[in-house]
Amino acid sequence: MALEKLASERLLDLHTRGLLRDLRVVGSAADRWVDIGGRRTLLLCSNNYLGLATHPQLIAAAAEAAALWGVGAGGSRLISGSLALHQELEHELTDWKRTEDAVLFNSGYHANVGTIAALVGEGDAVFSDALNHASIIDGCRLSRARVVVYPHKDVDALAKELARTPARHRLIVTDSIFSMDGDAAPLREICTVAKRYDAWVMVDEAHATGVLGPTGAGLVEELDLHGSVDIQMGTLGKALGCFGAYVAGKRSVVQLLVNRARSFVYTTALPPPVVGAALAAVRMVRTQPQLRAQLHANAKFFHRALQNRGIPVSGEPSHILPVLLKDPTRTMQVSTRLLEAGVWVQGIRPPTVPEGTSRLRVTVMATHTPEDLQFACEAFVKVFTEERG
Repeated sequence: MALEKLASERLLDLHTRGLLRDLRVVGSAADRWVDIGGRRTLLLCSNNYLGLATHPQLIAAAAEAAALWGVGAGGSRLISGSLALHQELEHELTDWKRTEDAVLFNSGYHANVGTIAALVGEGDAVFSDALNHASIIDGCRLSRARVVVYPHKDVDALAKELARTPARHRLIVTDSIFSMDGDAAPLREICTVAKRYDAWVMVDEAHATGVLGPTGAGLVEELDLHGSVDIQMGTLGKALGCFGAYVAGKRSVVQLLVNRARSFVYTTALPPPVVGAALAAVRMVRTQPQLRAQLHANAKFFHRALQNRGIPVSGEPSHILPVLLKDPTRTMQVSTRLLEAGVWVQGIRPPTVPEGTSRLRVTVMATHTPEDLQFACEAFVKVFTEERG
């Protein structure tokens, strides 16, 4: 069969099942309002939780870094691309995360895939929450360790699996805030079980970095579990508004990753403008708690507003608010109607979420105003009322 024919048949199958995806081009910066097809549209599906992607201080820091260091690192970190600017950000992250060391990766995907595969292998076992991000799932698979998937947030089930799974080394991996539901992992209980069964704990703080904790360092900081979590991973491209990721932990663990994480070793280093902006973002988040306070206030306001108007938003108030619609076709129809009403909320379908759990993934930003959120609420009410006939 010709490749083109094969591709066409697979695309048709995705279309038939309501799972076909396409790129929607944004004609403006990632702010609270964006340009979609020449129309001003309220953005409610971004990971730019604190609105820092367009902050003047970050833009200035990126420009300054470009002027001093150039626009590219020129090589991988282990060849010629390890700039003093990279090291400065790593030192800032180490202090922020209260660990011995930290290392930058080019994305959260790079960080998870590289770290898990570097730490465990044949003869080992990795225990993964059923709703962990795809990058964790792929990292588990690529590690060649035995992969044990436990039910979402079920610590009792995790303990039973740890007790009956023979392995040379055991690694528990979990998101701290789950990206599609906005709920938090029972991290304190996971750490207790890990200690009982001599397992390591790796936490993906992608959606908690900048959002939780007294200085915004994440759920580990929020729960004061620095001594119980072995590996903290997080991204620079969500609440911090930039790009890239980091892994923080014991110095020996970080140095092992520098030597053995293939996604670090064989990748050109992060560009200086990105690193400069990320450094400014971390420092801003650490010293400006009002940013996350406003984010949490907006999340509570919008969660309550949707619930009061009969919109099926699930879970507790969070910067990630899932509106479960279950059917993928219906989900995309509602997403399209909301866009026509001036609100961009992306529909999420399998395989990103389990079958039967398609949803609108609503995300608020610290920079959204009460008027923005009221406008969005009225759009939701209008679309859902029309849908119900």
